[in-house]
Amino acid sequence: MPHLSRSDELVFFVNGRKVLERNADLEVTLLTFLRKNLRLTGTKYACGRGGCGACTVMVSKHDPVSRKIRHFSVTACLVPICSLYGAAVTTVEGVGSIKTRLHPVQDGRHFPEISDRFLSALEDFPATVPQGVQRYQSVDSHQALQDPVGRPIMHLSGLKHATGEAIFCDDIPMVDKELLMALVTSTRAHAKIISVDLSKALELPGVVDVITAEDIPGTNGAEDDKLLAVDKVLCVGQIVCAVVAETEAQAKRAVEETKIAYEDLEPVIFTIEDAIKHSSFLCPEKKLEQGNVEKAFEEVDQIVEGEVHVGGQEHIYGNTGVLVIPKTEDKELDIYVSTQDPAHVQKTVSSTLNIPINRITCHVKRVGGGFGGKVGRPAVLGAIAAVGANKTGYPIRLVLDREDDMLITGGRHPLFGKYKVGFMNSGRIRALDIECFINGGCTLDDSELVTEFLILKMENAYKIRNLRFRGRACMTNLPSNTAFRGFGFPQGTLVTESCITAVAAKCGLLPEKVREKNMYKTVDKTIYKQAFNPEPLIRCWNECLDKSSFHSRRMQVAEFNKKNYWRKRGLAVVPMKFSVGFAATSFHQAAALVHIYTDGSVLVTHGGNELGQGIHTKMLQVASRELKVPMSHMHICETSTATVPNTIATAASIGSDVNGRAVQNACQILLKRLEPIIKKNPEGTWEDWIEAAFEQRISLSATGYFRGYEAFMDWEKGEGDPFPYYVYGAASSEVEVDCLTGAHKKIRTDIVMDACCSLNPAIDIGQIEGSFTQGMGLYTTEELKYFPEGVLYSRGPDDYKIPTITDVPEEFNVSLLPSSQTPLTIYSSKGLGESGMFLGSSVFFAIADAVATARRERDIAEDFTVRSPATPERVRMACADRFTEMQHRRPCISAKSPGMLLPLRLTPTDCPGHASDAGHLPRSVPLGWPGPESSSPPPQELLLGLVWPGGPCLAPPSSTRDAVTAESTPKA
Repeated sequence: MPHLSRSDELVFFVNGRKVLERNADLEVTLLTFLRKNLRLTGTKYACGRGGCGACTVMVSKHDPVSRKIRHFSVTACLVPICSLYGAAVTTVEGVGSIKTRLHPVQDGRHFPEISDRFLSALEDFPATVPQGVQRYQSVDSHQALQDPVGRPIMHLSGLKHATGEAIFCDDIPMVDKELLMALVTSTRAHAKIISVDLSKALELPGVVDVITAEDIPGTNGAEDDKLLAVDKVLCVGQIVCAVVAETEAQAKRAVEETKIAYEDLEPVIFTIEDAIKHSSFLCPEKKLEQGNVEKAFEEVDQIVEGEVHVGGQEHIYGNTGVLVIPKTEDKELDIYVSTQDPAHVQKTVSSTLNIPINRITCHVKRVGGGFGGKVGRPAVLGAIAAVGANKTGYPIRLVLDREDDMLITGGRHPLFGKYKVGFMNSGRIRALDIECFINGGCTLDDSELVTEFLILKMENAYKIRNLRFRGRACMTNLPSNTAFRGFGFPQGTLVTESCITAVAAKCGLLPEKVREKNMYKTVDKTIYKQAFNPEPLIRCWNECLDKSSFHSRRMQVAEFNKKNYWRKRGLAVVPMKFSVGFAATSFHQAAALVHIYTDGSVLVTHGGNELGQGIHTKMLQVASRELKVPMSHMHICETSTATVPNTIATAASIGSDVNGRAVQNACQILLKRLEPIIKKNPEGTWEDWIEAAFEQRISLSATGYFRGYEAFMDWEKGEGDPFPYYVYGAASSEVEVDCLTGAHKKIRTDIVMDACCSLNPAIDIGQIEGSFTQGMGLYTTEELKYFPEGVLYSRGPDDYKIPTITDVPEEFNVSLLPSSQTPLTIYSSKGLGESGMFLGSSVFFAIADAVATARRERDIAEDFTVRSPATPERVRMACADRFTEMQHRRPCISAKSPGMLLPLRLTPTDCPGHASDAGHLPRSVPLGWPGPESSSPPPQELLLGLVWPGGPCLAPPSSTRDAVTAESTPKA
């Protein structure tokens, strides 16, 4: 690094190139400079708070003391460029590139070595680099070498993702005269809008306009779900208006100067319990029943009743933006958007602007993760941006930062379930009655569908002859919750599995024995009368037990627990029957368009969207097999409503299924046209045949179409065939819990999944691993917290913990079930995008197993209210001991709404029991505890979630501190 003399010019280096900035803005961060000025978009904007690591770069500086170059990592979103004088910055593009050479770390086969002495910094438990085995069936030995179907082909954009060269919607360069949009959102949960004062905002420099509901020429959303609020707001974060300015900073300043006067309305409802109390529901109850439930309860040996609470979950996807470019004539619009459903964006913009759909073209190159959160919400953002473009005549870019995205958009529906289960002493369940309530938020969105799917899927893998499932979606004053990977299955099935563990505890049996005893064994019908064969389910279960050495490890866990008092291990295995697809035939249709050009290259377009799940890779595998042409001859540019119209959302795990059929159909049409030419010149090359076809005026373009799978459900009769097929699986997990802190480490996970004949084992196993990890986050770490006013507190990765590399099991093995067939799908494959989510619950139940062991050792009842996620705070309090008993003696509950954080402005005197303790700031309050008006101590199961045994405070009371210090630790 050359020596630089001080000057008024800012000089630094990026990827070896000198950067000279004469008018450096003191407020510009390194992230903004890299992305906007240098167009190095591999450094991503995600949280804006330095918590996620998406913007990490390496900075190298000369140390004048040691006279050496020091290298350190920084989060570019927090570093002002003015602090980088003389420094050298290395971004992901500077590490390696597919255009030059890849760094060994980027090719996916090499990992940096970390000294053992530094690994302990990664986690409370000593961390190890995860390892595991991936098993899948090899292709038939007679399959042509150039046929890629069934082979583990790398994701076509995988290397570009690693080098930062993959371009997402947010990375598109600025276009001429582009304006930036920022949203003004409600600060009240339920209120009447008295006035909106835009005068100060419009006076600010750079501000072009403010878009309100009055500027919408067409429809302002639905009657109960407005694009821009009119007259009243239903939640904090509801969009009221939008500022358009020349820069993002100017737009955000104008947002702050927009003044809205409110008049609060009643009631204000945040929790499911409050919604039930006020009979606040979004839709009628959904119900399925079979057998005679009441009679069966009279004939069983034992009955257990309980509750299950499952928290919500944020999508935490990347790339939240939309770019709307108006054309100069005919009211045409080009929309570049990160969505799972471009046709829905197209229709919404059409109705909002009151122009025909054919004037609007939506482009989706790649999405950057969706998980259900980009099915409906991008249409709202696209429509608001389109109104801005329509009014100003300029291109509009709208990109939500992480805080705004988490505040405005909903996530997975929290669930409250009540169960009553009747069973024999042998563990055989004779009757089960479950009633579930989900928190739908302030509008319907997908809540009714989620309720239906939750009820349909709740039986999971179990044959119980007398069943009753009921479900309702609650209306609350929170942002509307929406589709999320699994679509109700991960929440509902946790209730069912909790019933199994409760039965096992009462019978003195191991949970896996009770599960096995009650599983489907032979060809049968579900509660909604759909026939299926559980043979793959049984095979997955048995192979999981065998490959994981489950029974021998159960004895090893028991031996470990005998020797350790403060550390306990738990082991669990869960089965899974996951239904794939939408419960409607029309949602299973798909189309494709395939062009063959005169040089022999092939362009494939289809209705699916690349979310990162590898659908484009699989579609080229299908086209390659059908046309008998290498994948290197083929390309997919983007998904566009101009090439494939009227598409269905890429969701419900069927994207590759249905679009693969459409691509197959198009290729077969083209190959049939080429047959006479190939027969005439069988020794010719592909290029020869295409040239001859062109000369003979044979069309080299074809549309493929798949009409879809038959699916229907009659809720009046409670029966139907709502799903095309099922995916079966099983997962076993072992954990170790620190009973003093509640922390846990995942020792080993084994998954066996029925993929039938996988189109691409590498991608499918990646989907299983990814969905399992996301499910593990749902059940163990991801916790949404709100202030009492309904404001989301956890709006970034520093407050909301998603799984990291240290959360991956130390040993992680995934096997695809061999020799499994299904004639229904393309090449006998199955969709695996969502099913693995629920298998993350094996970690949850392993933690519960460890906690139950600790409670038995302390002579405390094993059964306790199941609350997900099993955060360290909750696990710690469930591992009851003399320290947690102090909570019984001195409860400290101050929040008016269960599950709410206390506002930090409260003084110590606002905290009951702590009036004399200075410096105490309230933190979290356990779900379900009524609050200060209750004089009795909370039951043990409701104490989960408190930061300290003495109450929701940053430090325990002095008497508690003294007691903790004085207590001696019992020997193992």
